[in-house]
This record gives sequence, C-alpha cells and structure tokens, in this order.
Amino acid sequence: MGTVIVTDRCNLQCRHCSVNNITSVVHPYRQVRQEMQRLYDMGVRILFFCGGETFLWQDGEKTLRSLVTEAKEMGFLLVNVVTNGTYPIDLPEADLILLSLDGDRERHNEIRGDTYDLIMQNIAEATSDNICFYMAVNQINRGAVREVCTLARDTKNVRAVSFNFHTPYPDTRELALSREEKAECCGVISQMMREGAPVFNLKSAFPYLVANSFPTPCHQCVVIENGKVSTCGRCIEVPGLCGQCGYFFVAEYTLLFRGNLRVILEMLRTYLKYI
Repeated sequence: MGTVIVTDRCNLQCRHCSVNNITSVVHPYRQVRQEMQRLYDMGVRILFFCGGETFLWQDGEKTLRSLVTEAKEMGFLLVNVVTNGTYPIDLPEADLILLSLDGDRERHNEIRGDTYDLIMQNIAEATSDNICFYMAVNQINRGAVREVCTLARDTKNVRAVSFNFHTPYPDTRELALSREEKAECCGVISQMMREGAPVFNLKSAFPYLVANSFPTPCHQCVVIENGKVSTCGRCIEVPGLCGQCGYFFVAEYTLLFRGNLRVILEMLRTYLKYI
C-alpha cells in the first residue's frame, strides 16, 4: 500500500493535525506522476492520494481526477483519495473517497472549524456513493463514535466509516486516548458493527490497537512526499511515536502479513463488502 502526498497545503487548521501548511507547496504534475510510477515499480498496487487537502491539487489542466485516472491506467488495483470534504465531491473514478468527519456537528466543528454543514451538503450532492467517513478518535470526539457509525449507515452516498485513534505528535499529545478509553471506543464500534453499521475496520485487530501491541512500522506501507520515501508514514522520524501509533490500517496490515488467520479472513470479507 502506498501514499502520494500531492500537497501539504490545506484550507483548514484542524486541532489534531501536525502536517498541514508546513510548506504549502502544490507539487507539480510531472513529479507526482514520477512518484506514482516509482511506487508502482516497487510493487505497490493500492494507492492513496493525500494532502494537505487533495482537492486543492491542480497543475494546468491536470486535476485530481487526472491523477486518479492515470493511476488506474498505470495498473493500480485500488485508487483512493483522502479529503476534508469541504470541496465538491465529483470523483466517481476513485474506489474510495476517505472523507474526514470527526464527530457530530458540535464536536466536528470544535476540531475542524465551522465545516460540518458544508461537508454534509457536499456529500448529499456527490456524484457517486464511494465515500467512506474517516474519523480520528481523540479526547474531543471520543463520545461521538456511535453517532458517526449511525450517520455512515443512514447517509446517502456514504458506503462505510473507517476509524483511527489519534497518533500523538509532540504538539497534540493532550488529545491522545488512554488504553482504557481506546478499549471503550472499540467496544462501541464492535456493538455498532453487530447492529449493522458499515464499519471498514477489522474487529480482530482491536485488541492489538488497544494495547499498542502490533508490530511497527508497517513495511508493507510506504509514503512518498516530494521525492522522499518513508516506510509506513511521515511520523516515522519522530522518536517514540511508532509505539503510540493509532492507525488502524497499520495494525491490520502488519497483522495480515504476520499471517494472523483471523485478520486475513476478516479483511477478505470486509474488502469484498465495501470496495
């Protein structure tokens, strides 16, 4: 699995984010295209485009749609986009659009500014049903997990919801959850899954996430930004941060490639259901 950071420019200043507007550079098409090819040549077949805000990316007539289409033509099997949802969502070519929604209106807006209503309007007007909510659970919004699950189930154009726990960069440590709080959240997510909520996570990985006992970094995941390839993610150089990783997909993929049979079987079922 590979990620291309097309820009770190963002129109928001979210309270939990440590990687936005550091350079505010929108990387040129030729460079992004070379990075896509580099990941493909490394054997990556699941591709993510991330920011900053991805829908801000443009180079002349080339848009985010151009990148998604070319990635498909290049041979990537799944091409996904991560967005904050504040721009019109007209990208049916993407397999999944991971849209950051961080709680109910009150808690989401506390984290991301007054954007909740705009995001919900953009979802309602989206041109495809390939949207997946992407919620980073932290001290502000941990009480809204149930609401986001319900919203994913009941909202037109939304296929599922995917969770992460907040990974505590040095400037956002106060937002991190304790082990007990993570266990409580996983209990709520599990209950919502039993009630039919479309959760795009693997319950078999929850105990490892609660205890932070999964192997890190994930050597099957790579991120490329401005020509630099990082194993797993941009946070790998922050001392001690891997041991506090909250990314559900990191736990899921490391356990998958360690041969965890329950994870393997659940991933097959989940991916076939939601992609």
